[in-house]
Amino acid sequence: MEESLIKKLMASMKCSVCGQHYEVDNIEVLKHEEGLWYLRVWCVACHIQYLAAVVIKEGEAPEVITDLTEAELDKFGNMDKLTADEILDMHNFLKDFDGNFSHFFNQEQV
Repeated sequence: MEESLIKKLMASMKCSVCGQHYEVDNIEVLKHEEGLWYLRVWCVACHIQYLAAVVIKEGEAPEVITDLTEAELDKFGNMDKLTADEILDMHNFLKDFDGNFSHFFNQEQV
């Protein structure tokens, strides 16, 4: 695994003191040996420094745990990806949605 990818992964983490995301430029790889990375990380917001040991296992993808059947996994895996317009439509719908599903199922309100 490349050093730049390790830095990007670490930059997705947040400082445990102030909650600020780390910046790639503030992550230094000190040492790397067989999937174990030693990093020095410092937070630009609160100026805390950390030494981190990060284990990255390459190889097989982790086992997927799901309650979907094989047929459902195939069906959903082969569907087209959502478009930006579809996501925007759902956002606009949910923005004003009051949580009352009975209207959608033609049931009387309680």
